[in-house]
Amino acid sequence: MNFRNKKHKSLEISLTPMIDVVFLLLIFFMVTTTFSKNTIIKVILPQAEGQPVEQQKQILTLTIDKSGQYFIDDISLGDKSLDTLEKALTAYKGNKNIPLIINSDASAPVQAAISVLDVASKIGFKNITFATQK
Repeated sequence: MNFRNKKHKSLEISLTPMIDVVFLLLIFFMVTTTFSKNTIIKVILPQAEGQPVEQQKQILTLTIDKSGQYFIDDISLGDKSLDTLEKALTAYKGNKNIPLIINSDASAPVQAAISVLDVASKIGFKNITFATQK
């Protein structure tokens, strides 16, 4: 009988697979992360191609010229204040299903268009569309 202690190999934990997994996770997060960068770029609004909107009987057209002045159905609102815009759009509040089509000049301030969207959604307009040219 042989009662000698057999020499056992020392147990080692291989770090190579763990390092591979860590690198794969690092690459995954680097690829899927979105980075925001603030750049100052002059943007010319693009033209869009698509199907023309079917003509409806009642359409509310809001136009923004290059200086940021608002016009509803080709009638000037007088000033650029959001209160005036809200009062003018509230006049059409009776039928919120009327499509609101925003005609914004390509060189108009983007903030003017965003303000129109905010005011129109606050009033309750549901069908808001931006008009583009082909």
